Amino acid sequence: MRQSVLVRTSFSLLIISATVAQTAFAQTPPPKRPKTPPTTAPVTQPAGGSAMAPINQPLEIPPPPTVNDPMLAPVPVAAKNVGSWEQALDLVRARSTDLRIAYDQIKAAEAQSRIALSSALPTLNGTGAATYNFLTKEQSTLVGVDATGAPVTASIRNPTRGPYLTGSLVGAVPLLSPRNWYAVGTAHRAEDVARFSVEDTKRTIALNIASTLIAVVTAERVAEINRIGFRSALERLELTERKKALGAATGLDVVRAQQDVEVARATLVTGDESLRQSRESLGLALGTAEPIGVEQSISLNGIEKSAQTACRQAGSIEERADIAAARARLTQTERSITDAKYGYSPTITAQSTLSATSVDTNTQNPTWNIQAILSVPFYDGGVRDGQRHAAYAATDQAEQELVARRRSAEIEITQARRAVTVANDSRKVASDARQLAAENDRLTRAQYIEGEGTSLELVTAAAALRNADVTLALRDFDLVKARVVSLLALANCPF
Repeated sequence: MRQSVLVRTSFSLLIISATVAQTAFAQTPPPKRPKTPPTTAPVTQPAGGSAMAPINQPLEIPPPPTVNDPMLAPVPVAAKNVGSWEQALDLVRARSTDLRIAYDQIKAAEAQSRIALSSALPTLNGTGAATYNFLTKEQSTLVGVDATGAPVTASIRNPTRGPYLTGSLVGAVPLLSPRNWYAVGTAHRAEDVARFSVEDTKRTIALNIASTLIAVVTAERVAEINRIGFRSALERLELTERKKALGAATGLDVVRAQQDVEVARATLVTGDESLRQSRESLGLALGTAEPIGVEQSISLNGIEKSAQTACRQAGSIEERADIAAARARLTQTERSITDAKYGYSPTITAQSTLSATSVDTNTQNPTWNIQAILSVPFYDGGVRDGQRHAAYAATDQAEQELVARRRSAEIEITQARRAVTVANDSRKVASDARQLAAENDRLTRAQYIEGEGTSLELVTAAAALRNADVTLALRDFDLVKARVVSLLALANCPF
């Protein structure tokens, strides 16, 4: 009798130490159990008849067993880390290819505006030539008469063998050029489209940065939870093996504990890889091929507040950058219809030419003239008519794109705002589920200590608690991300 009581007491101590290790990683501590009076072993009579002194010492919970596994080592810290939202924006300004391309589009639009303006401004062109004629013909030319009145001729070559120089300077001023003048305004509308596109790119980049930062913070937390759960599973396996050595557990109990360890190990491997991938995604978002981590000082709520500071809310959906860009693009294509119509209008150009040559032509050298040139496009084979029809099609396409973009933006904003409520509800459900999983794990362990539960129930409850902890961490991520998306769905980010 005395020996069985001592064995059961030893088994209870082992299970209690396992429960301490199992709950070490819990985010919300389970309800405290009421204190029980110290356990006292019953008084027994030995065979010799002498009474044994009662054991009144309280049971001391031993520390959890020491376990070792290479996978308990955390994922190495990234070589480069960001400590604030502002630091992330500085990296984006310096390295983002998307932002650089958007700015290059503005420069290209400004260059096209300058090209359009040049067609409406005066031009001045100079040409020069040095000529040497290899094939010439010798001719006799009358150059005068002598004293007797006889004609005097000279032998010359026509054309002049040379070498000789010629040059001209031509200036032109468009006096009437409606199409060229109108094209200048159309080019300015293209500049507006490019600028609005840059603002929309900034909003998209800000959303991407916030999402990747939150993803890294969450992946760090999930990896930590997975590692603590893995340690707890190893400790539980160690205790089960000790129980089997004492004869209080079966081989099936050990196999179940080993299965729980492998499940926890697989979860740990997946979580660590997700952390590495999230760091690589953050590096790409910040314009580098290196993985970038986050410092421990960054919090999810801090990222949300930084996003609110960097971006300002737009007054209406029409002020959102992508809608403004689509509207400016429609205006630009509408002008292309008028531009095609101006192709039928005549043009008047004033032109002046100054030319000179080094050959003695016995004529005025240099020469200078001025002209007024009228150009009337009667027929061009249908080019202008085709341009007009293409302009109508492009305008209708731009109008439909604006309507589609406006509809998508309205749905996007509605879904983003609703997602905050959904994420908040999901987070509450995950929190309640985590509390239930923790209570289920506590009760299962208590029953197992008392010999009423099985090792399968113990392992299942522990795995459910690990999953509940990970799910709660992910719901925290979803909630903060939903808030940031809701903020940036109707915002402009002038960073």
